[in-house]
Amino acid sequence: MRIIGIDPGYAIVGVGVIEYKNSRFTTLDYGAITTQANTDFSYRLRVIYEDFTQIVNQYKPDAIAIEKLFFTTNQKTAIDVAQARGIILLVASQNNIPCYEYTPLQVKQSVVGYGKAVKNQVIEMTTKLLNLSKRPKPDDVADALAIAICHAHTAPSLMNYKNLNKYR
Repeated sequence: MRIIGIDPGYAIVGVGVIEYKNSRFTTLDYGAITTQANTDFSYRLRVIYEDFTQIVNQYKPDAIAIEKLFFTTNQKTAIDVAQARGIILLVASQNNIPCYEYTPLQVKQSVVGYGKAVKNQVIEMTTKLLNLSKRPKPDDVADALAIAICHAHTAPSLMNYKNLNKYR
């Protein structure tokens, strides 16, 4: 199963591309889609759209795993991130790729085994699980890889759940 993990944003979109086969991870690529501050917001969204479309076309994933938004303070930031996230979902839909959303708690539980793990623990475990020679940077990229790992661990349960429900 080929998975693209996404940590959504509008300045930095963390992207991690992994393959999960026979309970083994292979890291195919990771990095960030970045947009310049003080640039027209609609142009920033276009950059995200074009760059993510290129990544999807290059890697042809079976699934996209994206962090579910959770904001408690800055509503303007939340709205802008939600718009950038919408661009990611649009590209997925245009390419008929299923999207799965995970909360930070679910990602931490899946990667570290503890839902209240700190960011450093998640990054360290992500680095080990993917057998990376160094910690992925920036943190948004590490988060994207962790989200992809979470989906790899969760997908078999989702498939079984869907299969069970089709007989009910």
